[in-house]
Amino acid sequence: MTEQARTEETLRADVAICGAGPVGMALAAMLARRGIDGKRIALIDGKALGQAISDPRSIALAWGSRLLLEDVGAWPGVAASSTPIHQIHVSRRGHLGRSMMDREEHGLEALGYVARYGDVVDALARACERAGVQVLRPLRVNAIDERADGVLLQLDDGRTLHAQVAVQAEGGVFGEQADKSSTRDYGQTAVIARVSTSSPAAHRAFERFTDEGPLALLPQGGADGHQYALVWCVQPERARRLLDLGEEAFLSALGEAFGERLGRFTGVSPRIAFPLGLNADPRASARTVAIGNAAQTLHPVAGQGLNLGLRDAAVLARLLAREMSPSALDRFKNEREGDRKMVIRATDTMARVFADKGPLQPLFGLALAALDTVKPARMLLAELMMFGRR
Repeated sequence: MTEQARTEETLRADVAICGAGPVGMALAAMLARRGIDGKRIALIDGKALGQAISDPRSIALAWGSRLLLEDVGAWPGVAASSTPIHQIHVSRRGHLGRSMMDREEHGLEALGYVARYGDVVDALARACERAGVQVLRPLRVNAIDERADGVLLQLDDGRTLHAQVAVQAEGGVFGEQADKSSTRDYGQTAVIARVSTSSPAAHRAFERFTDEGPLALLPQGGADGHQYALVWCVQPERARRLLDLGEEAFLSALGEAFGERLGRFTGVSPRIAFPLGLNADPRASARTVAIGNAAQTLHPVAGQGLNLGLRDAAVLARLLAREMSPSALDRFKNEREGDRKMVIRATDTMARVFADKGPLQPLFGLALAALDTVKPARMLLAELMMFGRR
């Protein structure tokens, strides 16, 4: 095919998914699972697959997300390298009171799992390949022209893709996004690394609130079983200092912030950091809709971002499998409104209220203690984290 013929070529699909991260690929696999021919699903991604698979970041998957991945045959590939979370310990630094959530109260194998981002991408890519999904990469969408009978996407190789519906699933991180209708800069930066401890608590995750923001430690395997994925939310200037510290000084600072529940911190991987904020907009046009981070970028507190996005994908797949139409997108917006609002409100409140030095902080510690003694409330909170609002 000549270059001119290629640029004049028009591809066709029922649905075009822009972005092949976990949420975009999950949507493609879910559509195929519901009977949509893989050749009618176009998955467009600006990155090569190998680049995404090599991503070492850790992500939290709730039990409900495991069920969604199992349904499309992606879970076995994730489970092989993931670490189950049996308990979640929540506390406030410097104040009495804590709460513990336990899988045994729910009769489940785990409350959730800690997995490597690249492993989730790899498992979903294999599911899409088995389903025969039309994958276009590395390609970017330069423009979207929405019409009465469909959507035209201009690809950066000169071709055009015609689809009934376009789904934006490429979100990126807060610092790279244009402002949506609901936005908030938390004035926090997440410092990310893997750390080792001298006295690990097997399969127990920790969420510790400090004056600057939450500090999460998620159990993540390692040859000795002593490793944790760290998400430490601090003020931007503090984050810059933490990145510049030598290993020993960094581990000492981490130990001071977290305490001695896991003994000493004995090792740390290379550290990265990114700014944190809320950036959300539930709106959709007649034939385009956003899901996952493209619709709502959240603070990482409680690890809800990807789980919320996978629930977006599941509902959208169910509705589009019935009808590729504007009415399906209207129903999607209405069905997802409650879950989205609840998670956005909860993570926004925790990110702001607990990261404070005000006089009410002792009361929050007491509230955690009260939560630990009221089993129905504790179970409800855990179920919201695992399944969202149902």
